[in-house]
Amino acid sequence: MPQQLNHEEWTGKTAGTSWMHQALIAIFKYVDVRVVYVFMAIFVIPFYMLFVHSGYISMYHYFRQRHHYGRWKAFRYVYLNHYRFGQIILDRFAAYAGKHFEFELDGNEHFVELCRQPSGFVIFSCHVGNYELAGYAFKSVEKPYNAVVFSGEAQSVMANRNRMLSPNNISMISVREDMSHVFVMNNALANGEIVSIPADRLFGSPRYVECDFLGAKAHFPLGPYALALQRGVPTLAIFIVKMAAHKYRGYIRRIELDKNVTTKNRIEQATALAQSFVRELEKVLQRHPEQWFNYYEFWQTDGE
Repeated sequence: MPQQLNHEEWTGKTAGTSWMHQALIAIFKYVDVRVVYVFMAIFVIPFYMLFVHSGYISMYHYFRQRHHYGRWKAFRYVYLNHYRFGQIILDRFAAYAGKHFEFELDGNEHFVELCRQPSGFVIFSCHVGNYELAGYAFKSVEKPYNAVVFSGEAQSVMANRNRMLSPNNISMISVREDMSHVFVMNNALANGEIVSIPADRLFGSPRYVECDFLGAKAHFPLGPYALALQRGVPTLAIFIVKMAAHKYRGYIRRIELDKNVTTKNRIEQATALAQSFVRELEKVLQRHPEQWFNYYEFWQTDGE
């Protein structure tokens, strides 16, 4: 049976006020992102590591317990993780200002193949790298693309997202407390469209499945996997990771039930599909461990 979580997790809302966001956009119209990276590395990241301690501790546990780094290496990677996250946030605002980034895609043939089919399909995204930025660079030509997003984001960020995504045939579906977004997703898939949904964090419904993830049990939301199975549509995972100041790499992978899974139980099938996704996520994090951006105790660890 699926389980339920009662505790509140980190929401991932972009920090800062609307005027700060507009100031960043104005700066990036004239300044290269690398200049702001330097300021952030010297002043902003040390501040966050000193005073936003919960995020620091959870990432330290991630590097120590999941990647088995020594204390000093784990500390260095906590700094690198905060720096990478800061870069990714800044890159979004640079994109709002008209800056362009290079994308190298690994496995794009999977996306093209599904776009040519009449049925809709589901894309599993996660809080690794900068998945959102890819939506600003690519236009969904064959099918309308619907991205499920956190509804509590700052209004200025949501407005800029909509401005960047709309011309690319991409619409946002905001997560609602009344779960009305589920009906929108179902309708989109029934119409042969694409639905992209975060598959690593609980939004709205607290129901989850348990998977083996980097050597320990972890909770993943039931909804994305149950939706794909209920509609009987294909699924992809897309991970967009930062490689250099102006360059990203995308890993696009088919996610399918293991052939050895014979159960007809939908919860067990959803767990198996989630585990298939997690295996691909692990491969990406082995290559890019510093680009995991869930700032809470994902594995419910206790101690170092």
